[in-house]
Amino acid sequence: MQFGIFSVSDITRDPTNDHTPSEAERIDAVVKIAQKTEEVGMDVFAIGEHHNPPFFSSAPTALLAYIAATTKRLVVTTSTTLITTNDPVRIAEEYAMLQHLSKGRMDLMLGRGNTAPVYPWFGQDIRESLPLALENYNLLHRLWREDVVDWKGKFRGPLQGFTSVPRPLDDVPPFVWHGSIRTPEIAEQAAYYGDGFFANNIFWPKEHYMRLISFYRKRFAHYGHGTEKEAIVGLGGQAYLAKNSQEAKKEFRPYFNEAPVYGHGPSMEDFMEMTPLSVGSPQEVIDKTLTFREHFGDYQRQLFLMDHSGLPLKTVLNQLELLGGEVIPVLRKEIAARQDPETPAAPTHESLIKAKYGDLPPRQPRPNANRGDNVTGASPYQDTEDKFQAEYPSVF
Repeated sequence: MQFGIFSVSDITRDPTNDHTPSEAERIDAVVKIAQKTEEVGMDVFAIGEHHNPPFFSSAPTALLAYIAATTKRLVVTTSTTLITTNDPVRIAEEYAMLQHLSKGRMDLMLGRGNTAPVYPWFGQDIRESLPLALENYNLLHRLWREDVVDWKGKFRGPLQGFTSVPRPLDDVPPFVWHGSIRTPEIAEQAAYYGDGFFANNIFWPKEHYMRLISFYRKRFAHYGHGTEKEAIVGLGGQAYLAKNSQEAKKEFRPYFNEAPVYGHGPSMEDFMEMTPLSVGSPQEVIDKTLTFREHFGDYQRQLFLMDHSGLPLKTVLNQLELLGGEVIPVLRKEIAARQDPETPAAPTHESLIKAKYGDLPPRQPRPNANRGDNVTGASPYQDTEDKFQAEYPSVF
């Protein structure tokens, strides 16, 4: 099981002192939060993609590359990358570059986002969001697996003899999670390709996500990628910790009440009852998180939202100390003891290399001008590649 932190990159007024951080303050804070995530023993840091205030994360690959350069083992990822309004060619190139720079310590989550105005900003129609998501990912999937791509679709110009550069590290594409909070078609897409499915269940009642995840598992098995138990599932979560429940609720309540997303709605206690939000002692957060497995089955990745609603950086870093020091070690032990033996580990770059190559050395694509956008797409190194393929057929 991988544990980590995800941020939506909001810039929100602190209701206890009326301070609204600048963009520079929040960007610097998120870097420190990511570094702290590794320091306290967690595995993953994720950042969303937004192109409108009050958010700042419009360029997640740049931010994640910096974080990867300042950490040693942390997996960096997104929550989510917009598959609808980003050109899949740019996604292929930017995230392959991030994969190289991080030495494989990355993956990405794709989704349609939840901000309607972003579509016309990037020349798209929100009414086509689902066909866009399906078509764009089909192209992205091919760009990472085929050295030369000919392609024609509805939503972008055609490609002829096109090579996305750089090629994926070790010729192994980054692992992809498909994020969804409502759409069965996205769960179907994740299942069809044998990718991961991330259910960011922080708002809706668990029954909705139980249906969505169950559907994904069934379709994953239907397409021959493994059993339902072998499907790759990730979940969201929210927590605020203190020594005891009373203290935690007292400290977090003003932030909850004024939060842009759920403030002025249900009470904090009602929201805790309906969603994964945990506000309490470390043991209460442990107990609540352990119920996720009972509802959704074994899963591979658990991310917590901890830096939202105007919480100051010092508070967030203290929260990470409590989460990493008192909660995560217990969760690792308890989940490992309860987990079905058939449940696979979360995919990593190393495990994907092993699955593709076994004990053989991974293929390392070489620069080749004739593999690019030209008349024939022919490769002067084709003979060498053919010989390698003949010698190591199991690699291909």
